[in-house]
Amino acid sequence: MSITDSQAVVAVVAALAIVAGLAGVVVPGLPALPLCWGGVLVWAVFGDAGAGRWAVLAAATVVAAGGAVVKYLWPGRNLKNAGVPTSSLLAGGALGLVGFFVIPVVGLVLGFVGGVWGAERLRLGSHQLAWPSTVHALKAAGLSMVVEFLAGLVIAGLWVVGLVVA
Repeated sequence: MSITDSQAVVAVVAALAIVAGLAGVVVPGLPALPLCWGGVLVWAVFGDAGAGRWAVLAAATVVAAGGAVVKYLWPGRNLKNAGVPTSSLLAGGALGLVGFFVIPVVGLVLGFVGGVWGAERLRLGSHQLAWPSTVHALKAAGLSMVVEFLAGLVIAGLWVVGLVVA
């Protein structure tokens, strides 16, 4: 199998999109799974990898869609069972976004924790009741990130297999 310059460019663009997608799990503003899936799409449409590229794209589509659904449903169910309302998560998300720009990178986590804790403190009336809800929200956010990252890794693995086999 010989690789042409255009095939190399397509593979590099796809790889960069997939890597950016994996980074997007922790970087706000980068849509993680759409970037990973988009990298495979670029490779499938513009690459010269044979008919197997469409099977790789189909599998990546299933993984991306499944990962997107699971990353919201599974942690959301856990939060609902723990009694953490959506308003507290929205407060955490808003303060996390502000914190990201005020204190780069670390501010995201600090703002999220502070926002959820503050909203729960107002709602429940005490620190002792607010802190367990905050911990549940942190666990849910972590679970969501792990699910999204694993889905991105599976998409990347599918693409690498398609790159080598096709």
